[in-house]
Amino acid sequence: MGAAEWYLTADERGNPATRLDRRHPGGRAWTEGNLVTPLVHGATYFAALTDHVAAMLAGDLLLFVDWRGDPDERLSGEPGSEVGALFADAARRGVDVRGLVWRSHWDRLAFSAAENRHLGEDIDAAGGECYLDMRVRLGGSHHQKFVVLRHPGRPERDIAFLGGIDLCHSRRDDAGHAGDPQPQPMAEVYGPRPPWHDVQLAVTGPAVGDVETVFRERWEDPQALSRSPLRWAVDTVRGDRPARRPLPPQLPDPVPTGPHPVQLLRTYGHRLGGYPFAPRGERSVARAYAKAFARARRLIYLEDQYLWSPQVCAVLEAALLRAPDLRVVAVLPHQPDQDGAVSRAPNLVSRARLLRQLEAAAPGRVAAYGIENPQGTPVYVHAKVCVVDDTWATVGSDNFNRRSWTHDSELSAAVVHESFARDLRQRLAREHLDAEQAPALEDHFEAYADSARALAAWDRAPASAPRPPRPCGRLRPLDSPDQTRLTRLWADPLYRLVYDPDGRPLGLRLRRTV
Repeated sequence: MGAAEWYLTADERGNPATRLDRRHPGGRAWTEGNLVTPLVHGATYFAALTDHVAAMLAGDLLLFVDWRGDPDERLSGEPGSEVGALFADAARRGVDVRGLVWRSHWDRLAFSAAENRHLGEDIDAAGGECYLDMRVRLGGSHHQKFVVLRHPGRPERDIAFLGGIDLCHSRRDDAGHAGDPQPQPMAEVYGPRPPWHDVQLAVTGPAVGDVETVFRERWEDPQALSRSPLRWAVDTVRGDRPARRPLPPQLPDPVPTGPHPVQLLRTYGHRLGGYPFAPRGERSVARAYAKAFARARRLIYLEDQYLWSPQVCAVLEAALLRAPDLRVVAVLPHQPDQDGAVSRAPNLVSRARLLRQLEAAAPGRVAAYGIENPQGTPVYVHAKVCVVDDTWATVGSDNFNRRSWTHDSELSAAVVHESFARDLRQRLAREHLDAEQAPALEDHFEAYADSARALAAWDRAPASAPRPPRPCGRLRPLDSPDQTRLTRLWADPLYRLVYDPDGRPLGLRLRRTV
C-alpha cells in the first residue's frame, strides 16, 4: 500500500503559505529515502544527541526548538554533559548555534520561564543565539521539540531529532523506569524521582531539510518575539532584544539514506496578525489523524499524555463505527502530573468522558491502560505515538487533545512503512509486557488485556496471605477516580476554556471541522 494513499496532499495540508511542500519535486507533500530510528526513552535520545553534537566542527549548524530547556540537565548523567554546556561548547568551537525556546509562563504556575531564559544566556555568552519566543495565541505555547544538525562538506552526518522529549529535567529515564536523578516536581503518586516514558525519532535523509525548513520559517518570521510592553521593557533592561542574525543559506537536502517516506505534520494556531508561513494557522496534525483513522481496519494503538476533547472523540468514534473489527488501545498516565485541585479534576473529568463515549460506541473494542515500573510506581506517559494497522505511524510533540490539534505549535513525523510501524508497536509492547516476543497485530488487544488483568489480580491479593511472585508485565487498567457531580460542574468549563482551548478560525469552528 503506497504512501500516497495515507499521506496528506499539499492541498489537504490546508496551508499554501508554507514552503514546506513547495520545496519538494512536483509539490509532493513528503520525502522519500529516509532512515527513521525510534529512540525510546530520554536516556537513549540524550546519548545520541550528545555524541552527534560533540562531533560537530567549526562551520557546522545546530538549530533547536524546545518547550522547556533546563541548562543543567545532564544528558549522560556525568558532570560536564549538561545541555547548556554541550551547546555552549559547540558554539565556542565555531558551530553556528541557533535556538528558539518558548518564553513560558511564570515558574510559580509550574512552568519554566526562568529555566528557559538561563539556557539562552549560556548559549548567547558562548557566541550562539537563543531567543525566548512568545509568538503564540493567548494562553498558548510553542510545544515543538526538535534539533537539526547540518555539516557543510560532511552531509553524511546530517541528522534531525524530533518527538516528545524536551531538553530538561525528568526526561533522562530508561527502560528500568527508575526516573531521572534530576527530577521535576510532580504529583505525589509518582514519587520523588518520577518514572518517565517518552519517545523521540532520529531522522537522516532528505527529510532533514524539511525539519530545517520548519525552523527557518519560525526564525525568519519578522514579528516581535512578544507583544507584551512589560516584556519589552524587561528585555531591554536585560539586553535581551538584539536583532536576529540571518541564517546561512540552506544546504541541499541530504541524499537518501533508507527506505522510509516521511511526512512532517504541524499545528499552528490562528493568531492575530498571523504567521507569514501560516496566516490562518495550520492543522495538518489533526487532518492527518482523520485521514489515517478513516483507513484503519484492525488496530489503532496510541501512547499519549492526554486523551481529551470532543474533536478527538469524534474522529475515533467515526473510525470505530466505520470498521466493525477495529480496536483502539491507549496507554496513558494513570494520574495527571500535578496534584492541585484546580489542575487534577479537569484532566480526569475530560478523559473519563471521552473513554465512556468511545466504549458506548464500540463496546469491548476500546481499552485504556497505565504503566508502572517493576517497583509498582506509576510511570508518567509523556510519549506521543500512534500506530495504525502496522502501516502508518507518527511520533511527535502533539497530544490527543484540541489544544495540540488547533492551538499550540506542534511538529510530528508520519512514516508509512509496514516494518517501521510494526517494529515500533512491537518494541513498545515488549517493554510494557516484560516479554521477549511481542504480540502480532491481531493478538495485541488481548495480550494487553490479559497482562493488565494478571497484574490487577496480583495487586488485589490479600495482604494476610503469602503473595505469589509478581506477574510479568507493567500494564494496569487505567486509574479513573470517580468525580462528584459538583466537581464535574466546575471542572468541565475550566477544561474547555483553559486546558483545551480552540485555536481554529471562527469559520472552521462554526463548521465543526479542522
